[in-house]
Amino acid sequence: MNVGQVSGVFGVKGWVKVYSFTDPRENILQYSPWILRKNSHFHEVKLLGGRRQGSLVVAELQDITDRDVAAGLIGADILIRKQQLPKASDGEYYWADLIGLEVRNLEGCQLGKVDHLLETGANDVLVVVDGELERLIPFLQHSTVLKIDLDEGLILVDWDPDF
Repeated sequence: MNVGQVSGVFGVKGWVKVYSFTDPRENILQYSPWILRKNSHFHEVKLLGGRRQGSLVVAELQDITDRDVAAGLIGADILIRKQQLPKASDGEYYWADLIGLEVRNLEGCQLGKVDHLLETGANDVLVVVDGELERLIPFLQHSTVLKIDLDEGLILVDWDPDF
């Protein structure tokens, strides 16, 4: 699962700046090892430490002790294994679990598959793609999103297919 990206170098001892997708952003420091993916190459590294630094997160990685080596990691995606995440509570879902699920409305009309989600100020939004058509469906459980069945790979929504 992609939890962030190396966005720069910090200092001269090989620390890296991290753009974290976790909430709060320093939660990315709870996971180790990281699997760094850059240009379809994968490299597992142990996280030695880190901290929030203003609006950034900075991290120290095992065997990265030089600024030039750290610079080579810029742009690498930070992946973790799904098993490293705590189990989601009932009625809660990781976004990664929803991507790829089929979306149908109450009338049984297939609306497409979840391509990704967007975080907005009011609520999250499912981006559902069906060929060239893209639908934005508010992720409002028990209102718009009526049922999520991970085993069946299905999300049931109360949504007009013309929207």
